[in-house]
Amino acid sequence: MSTKHPVVAVTGSSGAGTSTVKVAFEHIFLREGVTPCVIEGDSFHRFDRAQMKARLEDARARGGYLSHFGAEANHFDRIEDTFRQYGESGTARRRRYLHDEDEAVAFGQDPGTFTPWEDIPANTDILFYEGLHGAVVDGPVNAARYVDLKIGVVPIVNLEWIQKIHRDTAQRGYSAEAVTETILGRMPDYIKYIVPQFSRTDVNFQRVPTVDTSNPFIARDIPTPDESFVVIRFRDPRAFDIDFPYLLAMLHDAFLSRRNTIVVPGGKMGLAMEIILAPILDEMVERSRRLREI
Repeated sequence: MSTKHPVVAVTGSSGAGTSTVKVAFEHIFLREGVTPCVIEGDSFHRFDRAQMKARLEDARARGGYLSHFGAEANHFDRIEDTFRQYGESGTARRRRYLHDEDEAVAFGQDPGTFTPWEDIPANTDILFYEGLHGAVVDGPVNAARYVDLKIGVVPIVNLEWIQKIHRDTAQRGYSAEAVTETILGRMPDYIKYIVPQFSRTDVNFQRVPTVDTSNPFIARDIPTPDESFVVIRFRDPRAFDIDFPYLLAMLHDAFLSRRNTIVVPGGKMGLAMEIILAPILDEMVERSRRLREI
């Protein structure tokens, strides 16, 4: 961990909604004048899209499975090295994974490929990671220990599956059967690598629907924010001086369910993130700038 060059990691599985937290942080960065170094978790995948497809077919032929959740398909050591190096010196290297044509055209490459590794811009205030493995621990690799603020985005698993099925069928052209096969195939990696991270995170945002999601594989619609609550759990509220009376006053209809857990209406998730995270980020950046004499 580093006070001079802080690292923030938002982690959650595919379809969990980490982009909501990313948008909240973008608002905070803009409003508070923070210059972030943004790192996408997909850039640490071991294989590009064509390679991953070939590897997956080979694994299936041998009766196995390969998923982006697991160690075999990712550079966990590079995630750890990136966090450590940034925390020590404010420098690191990064690349981008080009998801679609819109992203790829700017680099003159095909979608599903990586850009070359490059040095990050100088004089950034904070490293901001968003992806699958922001708090990963695997054998000798312990990326979590180099992160100053770890945030988990964890909808209950049925809702997570509904969101993934709808996204992958509507936006990526997969069949519902293919998405279901993916969910089943990667379950061992989900349990081994994804779930344990949420015991290491400092704050978890878990969306819980108030409508029936008993069978996520036949759900026609994703529950709306107004059809859900968000359970926000702090691992140690004292570590970040969480003021629960203030949060209850600012977030209408919020309530405490445990001494370290506040529940807010789903429609206020983005607002809750900004109210909770902005003061934490401000303090981290102010301390960092003082140490760097900025």
